[in-house]
Amino acid sequence: MSKILPLLPLRGLTVFPFMTLYFDVGRQKSIKALEEAMINDQLIFLVAQKDASSDSPEVDDIYSIGTVSKVKQLLKLQGDTIRVLVEGINRAEIKNVVQKEPFFVVEVNEPETDDKFDSNEIEALKRRLVSMFEGYVKLSGKVSPDTALTVADIDNISQISDIIANNIPLKLEQKQEILSEFHPLRRIEKLLQILYQETEILEIEKDINAKVRKQIDKVQKEYYLREQMKAIQTELGDKEGVTGEVEEYKSRIEEAGFPEDVEKKVLKELDRLLKTPQGSAEGSVIRTYIDWIFDLPWSKATDEIIDLGYAEEILEQDHYGLKKVKERIVEYLAVQKLKNSLKGPILCLVGPPGVGKTSIAKSIAKALNRNYVRISLGGVKDESEIRGHRRTYVGSMPGRIISALKQAGSNNPLILLDEIDKMSSDFRGDPASAMLEVLDSEQNFSFRDHYLELPFNLSNVLFLTTANSLDTVPRPLLDRMEILELSSYTEEDKANIAMKYLLPKQIELHGLTPKNIKVDEETIRDIINFYTKEAGVRNLEREIGAVCRKVAKAIVSENRRTVTVSRNTLEKYLGVKKFRFDYANEKDEIGIATGLAWTAVGGVTLSIEVNIMPGNGKLELTGHLGDVMKESAKAAISFIRSVCKELKIAEDFYEKNDIHIHVPEGATPKDGPSAGITLATAMASALSGVPVNRKVAMTGEITLRGRVLPIGGLKEKVLAAHRAGIDTVIIPIDNKKDIDEIPENVRKSLKFVCASDMKTVLKNALSAK
Repeated sequence: MSKILPLLPLRGLTVFPFMTLYFDVGRQKSIKALEEAMINDQLIFLVAQKDASSDSPEVDDIYSIGTVSKVKQLLKLQGDTIRVLVEGINRAEIKNVVQKEPFFVVEVNEPETDDKFDSNEIEALKRRLVSMFEGYVKLSGKVSPDTALTVADIDNISQISDIIANNIPLKLEQKQEILSEFHPLRRIEKLLQILYQETEILEIEKDINAKVRKQIDKVQKEYYLREQMKAIQTELGDKEGVTGEVEEYKSRIEEAGFPEDVEKKVLKELDRLLKTPQGSAEGSVIRTYIDWIFDLPWSKATDEIIDLGYAEEILEQDHYGLKKVKERIVEYLAVQKLKNSLKGPILCLVGPPGVGKTSIAKSIAKALNRNYVRISLGGVKDESEIRGHRRTYVGSMPGRIISALKQAGSNNPLILLDEIDKMSSDFRGDPASAMLEVLDSEQNFSFRDHYLELPFNLSNVLFLTTANSLDTVPRPLLDRMEILELSSYTEEDKANIAMKYLLPKQIELHGLTPKNIKVDEETIRDIINFYTKEAGVRNLEREIGAVCRKVAKAIVSENRRTVTVSRNTLEKYLGVKKFRFDYANEKDEIGIATGLAWTAVGGVTLSIEVNIMPGNGKLELTGHLGDVMKESAKAAISFIRSVCKELKIAEDFYEKNDIHIHVPEGATPKDGPSAGITLATAMASALSGVPVNRKVAMTGEITLRGRVLPIGGLKEKVLAAHRAGIDTVIIPIDNKKDIDEIPENVRKSLKFVCASDMKTVLKNALSAK
């Protein structure tokens, strides 16, 4: 059915049938169209513009399909604007434009449609449409629930679809597409598709909103709890709390100079601390761990002094002797100065107790301007002592190496590993094996402590180790160290050390002055010889301290200003003499030879006595001799049997005589091969009846063929011979190179006979008949 109606273009608005709405009209052309509609039957054709920004649209600028509507009310507003209330009646299509000015008049065609459908398909579509619209209403929250109830009560399928389309916020193009569909079935299908898409979008929005709301709620909750915590902490006097503590740590990170991986670890632990409940045990563990990391000198180092003259001056000033050690330190400095970088060498000072191994480490650190830390390894038998305990254990702590670096406060200190030969092992691990990485310059640049689990560079550390003996040090560990042997002090060394260092130190410690006490060098030598028996000077210092105490008592009680301690009055202060040393025999004797032995406290002389008695060839050995010494005695007898004729000894002496060999001081164990030539000399003298020269002492190992093999500890043995008044010392020819280590004053007062076989030994040891 055709109608001629005035046309009103709408901007951004689509009017559906069965729809009542207000809109404002301000364009003159549109107002005139309204006036025309009111003059006639109040009917007007409402159609949407394709471009809402156009103020003067032409026929081509509007859609061809719109809605025939009835003007229900006009309300004039301020200015030239009119508010219109319209009701949509039916959709129609423009057939012809009747008039363009002063307003549009068009001929429209209203198609006749039968809205009464009885098919099951239409009913199913209707139910589906209503159901989806109800679901949409619930999800969107923008449509009144009453609208959904109203739609459910309508039977007219066209009316249902138009009401639903009007209540869905669609784009203009989508609404125009639904309006342009005259067939109700296809209109419902399009609307179902649109509703399905919109519902899906709304469900996604709902999920997103739920997540956002949950996150916001969590943030708000955390904020609320933090504000509560701040309030509580303020009441308790702790204004900063954990957050302030974490911020303080973070502010110190740049100053600490961490490597990149260490900084990442610290930030991770700080994040954990921030999330840890206040007062929990885990928080305390994390704080302790972070404090350890901050306390370590990752980038702090002392400026090493590379001055050979200064180093030599310091070493000479602090220590007497120790020539090899001083030379090695000066060599290290020389290389360091040339190369500007040198991986810290691992020096091992080996020697008897009291010779200055530990104290020289302090002097080396002072000479190099390195911080000094001492780690005592005596009795350590747990690997965790070196590598630390893992943080999974209660009370876990870093190992001694990391603790030493914290104590040093620099990453290039001198660390003294004292008594490395005293380490042992048990079921908890072998600490010596853990030391392998620490003392390997090719590996220790990334040393990992079990507690820290972070690599620390130890290559700048100068490690110094000490040991009394290398016998108990594992071979792999020994291979990583450079051995420097410190022999026992001579009487001359001890006298110099006492006069230059020990005596002034003890005088000061006991509140005395050099004017209060007078002690000459001869008195010091008597203390060394008769009141001490040691390789080092610890007991000597104690005895000097005892003298100082007695002098202090005399000064206070007797009101004396000066006390003189001489050789004659020494027993008054220290009591009777505690030790003696053997002097050479007063005359040459048959069957008594003087041997030389090394002990942990220095060299000693041994008088080996041999008696020949009628018997059946029995050999008797007394004096607490070890297995090696017993074997040396048997080897000596075999040698003598092979040279009986040359020595003018009866060839059957071993069948008709018993031989008794004795070494005095039987309570003291004695062992070693170096008494071999002394045993042979004493037996040769006893069997031949030729006395042994009392001014001759000897040391050396003997073979069955009479060869003389080299021995160790020559310096200490020769010093013992010199002290006993010996003139001539017989040594193995292979030990000739060691004579240079003997002090010059001792070398000049002794005659050295270098023997390659027993013939030379007997020639120089036996006196002429």
